[in-house]
Formats: sequence, structure tokens, C-alpha cells
Amino acid sequence: MRKILSDLLVQAALQDPRIIVMSGDHGYALFDAIRKECPTQFMNCGVAEQNMVGVAAGLAKAGFRPIVYGLAAFVPIRVLEQIKIDVCLEELPVIFLGDGAGFVYSNLGSSHQCFEDIAALRALPNIAIFSPADRFELSRCFNAALEIARPSYIRLGKADLGDVHQEGIKRVPADFVFPVIADGHENLCLATGSMVSIIKRTIESASLAYDLYSVARLKKLEPDRLLRLSLGRKRIVVAEEHSIYGGLGSIVAEAIAGKISIKFDRIGIQDKFSGECGTYDHLLRYHGLDETSLLKVLLYDA
Repeated sequence: MRKILSDLLVQAALQDPRIIVMSGDHGYALFDAIRKECPTQFMNCGVAEQNMVGVAAGLAKAGFRPIVYGLAAFVPIRVLEQIKIDVCLEELPVIFLGDGAGFVYSNLGSSHQCFEDIAALRALPNIAIFSPADRFELSRCFNAALEIARPSYIRLGKADLGDVHQEGIKRVPADFVFPVIADGHENLCLATGSMVSIIKRTIESASLAYDLYSVARLKKLEPDRLLRLSLGRKRIVVAEEHSIYGGLGSIVAEAIAGKISIKFDRIGIQDKFSGECGTYDHLLRYHGLDETSLLKVLLYDA
């Protein structure tokens, strides 16, 4: 997804001179293309993320369209107050790109692992939250963020898990809930971001009877859409590389609570930090998000 992100940034900058891409000394090769094609539309603000958000807010007030990039542990988490006061309070058209969400930076420990960003931002008014599963969804989410011209956050997880939509996306649902496996099964799985690919492999390798939908926009997500998808099902499983508190699982639970009676399970990061360092796959196993662990949950009483 990093290659398509680089292309999207260059394309946006070439089409709109108001676009200013900003980095807190992260990204490096990701910005080679835009530095070459549009050198005056890229700013390395250094290791000063809070200041960078303030600068982005000032640029937005002056008529520019800032795109602020950082590791998700820093953007949005380190700069949450500045996003709240400088950007969301005045509904400024700033796009935040939080890269490496979840366990991407597994070897760097808990300081660089981000599994609370959706929960933190959901409580802020006036901000849209996107969580694309592959390059096709990323392209659609990025363009939507540009079009709505208000605060937006795009969550970027593991970048090399492959495409979920093998032939691209021909039609974009208004709510950005994309069908991945939609064969009318009585069991439903809703996933977001990197977990869509992992869940898809698990379902297909074991020939499980689940419909799978990728939820690429988490705020605002219309509760009625989730309720309609849930009606007539035997079971719902929600999967995310995010805390079980405040993320997609909470969103779905809030949408269906008191309206239908159904077996409901959440797959996500439990109430604990990573007590070990290692590879990305190692941390998925540690937190029960690997294919073997997912299969046990999906098979249980399915």
C-alpha cells in the first residue's frame, strides 16, 4: 500500500497546488516521488509533531490543504490534543495519515505500537475515520477524505499483506462497507484494516461458512447499515488489529444492542501491552490474532 500512497500524494499535489504534505521526520523513501515532482509541496517538520499539527492548522486557515503524516503512535496519539483543539474544533480540512498502526513496528516495543487510535479519535467531534484493507480501499478512502474537505484520519496498518479485492473495486458503497465474501452465509464476519486479509485467508483455507465485509470507514458509520447486515444471521464475529475497547467491535455492538439477539464475538487486542518483542507474526500469535487463533474462534459454535 505504500507505493499507492506515494502515487496518491503525488497525484493530489499535481492536481491541486494547495496540497501540502507534511512529515514529522518519518516516511523517508515514501516521499521521494513528491520531493522530486512537487518539491515546494512537501515539508519535513522534524521531530516536533505537536508543532506540525499547529502549522497544518494555520496552513488550512490560509486556504491550503495539509496532509499530515506520521507513525500512528505519534499521529494521532502523541498529537491528540492538537488534533482536537487546532483542527477538529474549527473543522479544518486537514488529513492525518497514521502509518504502522497495530503491530507493524513490532520490534520497537509498546512505544511504537498503536492499538488505541480509533478509540481515541472516535470521541472527537467533526473527524472522519478511515481504515482501508488494501491499496484499492486506500485509494477510495484517500479520495473521499479529499472530497469531504474536513478533518479526516486514514489508518494504515501492515502494508504487504496483499490485495483483498482481487479485481479492484467497481462500486463504492456509500458507507464504505465493502463485500469481500458475500455468498449468503448465516455467519457474518466484519473486519477492518489489516485483519481483513488475515481473516479472508483463514476463512478460505478452512472453507468456513462466513460472509466477510471490510469496514473501511469507521466514522461516521450508519448503524442501520450494520443492523441490516446482521439481520437473519446466526453469529457475528468482528475482527480488528486494535483494542477490543472503542474500535470496530464497539461500533458494531452499539449498532445492534437491544435490536437483535445474536451470538456476538470480538477478536482484537485484549487489555494488555505486548509483553514480548519480535516479528509482526510473533506478536499476532502473542495477542491471538494469527490464523490458528482466529480459526478456533471462528469455528467455535459456528
